[in-house]
Amino acid sequence: MFDFVHKHKRAVQIVLGFMTVPFAIWGIESYTRSRGGADTVATVNGLTVTQRDFESELRRQQEQMRRMFGRNFDPAMLERPEAKRAVLDSLVTQRVIASAAVKGNLTITDEMLAELIHSIPAFQSEGRFSKAQYEVALRSQNPPMSSAQFEARLRLDMTIQQLTRAVGESVIAPRTVGERLVALEGQKREIAEVRIGADQFRAQASVEDGKLKAYYDANPDEFKVAERVRAEYVMLSADALARLEPVTEAEVKAAYDARAAEFKVPEQRRASHILVKTREEADKILAEVKKTPGRFAEVAKKQSEDTGSAAKGGDLEWFSSGMMVKPFEDAVFAMKKEGEIAGPVQSEFGFHVIRLTGIKPGKARPLEEVRKALTAEVARQRGSRKFAESAEAFNNLVYEQSDSLKPAAERFKLQLQTTPWIARSGSQQGGPLDNPKLLSALFSQDSIKSKRNTDAVEVAPGTLVAARVVEYQPASQRSFDDVKKNIADRLLRQQTVELAQKDGEAKLEQLRKGADAGVKWGAPRTVSRRDPQGLPRELLQPIVAADVSKLPAYVGVPVPNAGYLLIRIGKIIDADPKDPKEQSTESRARVNQLFGSAQYDAYVESLRARADIEIKPENLEKK
Repeated sequence: MFDFVHKHKRAVQIVLGFMTVPFAIWGIESYTRSRGGADTVATVNGLTVTQRDFESELRRQQEQMRRMFGRNFDPAMLERPEAKRAVLDSLVTQRVIASAAVKGNLTITDEMLAELIHSIPAFQSEGRFSKAQYEVALRSQNPPMSSAQFEARLRLDMTIQQLTRAVGESVIAPRTVGERLVALEGQKREIAEVRIGADQFRAQASVEDGKLKAYYDANPDEFKVAERVRAEYVMLSADALARLEPVTEAEVKAAYDARAAEFKVPEQRRASHILVKTREEADKILAEVKKTPGRFAEVAKKQSEDTGSAAKGGDLEWFSSGMMVKPFEDAVFAMKKEGEIAGPVQSEFGFHVIRLTGIKPGKARPLEEVRKALTAEVARQRGSRKFAESAEAFNNLVYEQSDSLKPAAERFKLQLQTTPWIARSGSQQGGPLDNPKLLSALFSQDSIKSKRNTDAVEVAPGTLVAARVVEYQPASQRSFDDVKKNIADRLLRQQTVELAQKDGEAKLEQLRKGADAGVKWGAPRTVSRRDPQGLPRELLQPIVAADVSKLPAYVGVPVPNAGYLLIRIGKIIDADPKDPKEQSTESRARVNQLFGSAQYDAYVESLRARADIEIKPENLEKK
């Protein structure tokens, strides 16, 4: 327990992704109770996956892909049936794992949870846990969370991590297999390359007009221009309403006084400990370190059972009340001065010999220290209150005066904004109109033909958007004459690539028969699985998989849209079994991780095979 946070801090940061990405687990209630009903798209061992869960996960994956591919991302990719099924499948797997964790009675103690939360930088101010900062951070989430919701989600996710680690880390690769894999990972292959580019075959390529027309007729969807609109919109948000009126000093002071208890920084202590299994061992160590206190760290490194802190001479760093197991904590806070040694203290982990190494008295944090967070919180609360008061009136106004958004903009002091051309399925790069429900309303016949305002749509918690079509262009087909040159360029490129690949394959066959093939090889270099020298995986894989029983060996790889790559493998340099780098703990850990990952995947598959899974596709398609 004492070293749990340090071992898991990186994993926790990934799970939280706190200020940038949403949780992978979308609702604690989905895991802990079955709700059944018309909005349930799947049940897994009595746990539900709802339409809301599915839509949230779909949006999360859309956002990830948008960040990866930018303007090249088309949201319609995830609207395909196979993509939707993959998203649902990932949610089902989450529920299967959660169910196994719960059934396995894996638990996270209150002390472990508290220690972890106190260690998260997003909840700290000046290096210490701040309850005020904690609450502000949770309220800033989308949607806002209470501390109870967050702690329940975090506890469950830590439990699932326990299961993952228990399965994956229980594997130890067979020594001979591990040695072979380490050797293969360190093996180097000396290669030389020659690229056969498509451009050199340009003079040999030609495309008849008849083929251009045939391609146009066979691929009409490539030349469609989707229907699109230009729209104007107004956005009512809690944040915008909060900015209309500055927070006063009196409001900040009142908030500080009302929450004064939260700004008290509790006393903190720093201690080192030596953990052993029996009282006899602890008594012996206690006598030794009291006699020679300067050897405490040395004894901890050699004899402590808490391997995490032992490496640091037993140091547990700073902690406050509630972060350690009670018997240990009581003993530390009962000690009077730095350097004092006490024990043995028995806890659920064993017997502790403790040295107090630091005391930081408790104090109240001044207003200036928390002013920024309090000001933001007061503004946020005011904005939320005003949004709740204004939302219905805003909705009514855009509906009742449906031929213009100006009345709503003027009444609520909002900016009337205009979009560029947008398509129904086109990405809006995360803009306010990038919402399926709002786009659907914008492309409805009522909006297009009558130019009526859409209803106000909640595109995010505390944010309403209403829009209306300014200009509309129906879907159309580009004429053959407009795209003829593009088709010609595409087919010519395709033909030159095919000629390059055909030439490359012929040269590869000659090389394998011992002929020269007339190629000029580049300078040799060495590559390995561990150090690919910048080679992409699709090129490295055939090199390391090639049969090298006879050298030189030759490999040919088509390069999409570019040509062909010939590779000569001239030398094999085996890893030195005496090289400490090749036999390092890190290398063997990677091998064990590989085996552990395979075992975990197999374990999850076995859970799925035994699970009671019911899919309701009819609910998945409901709008």
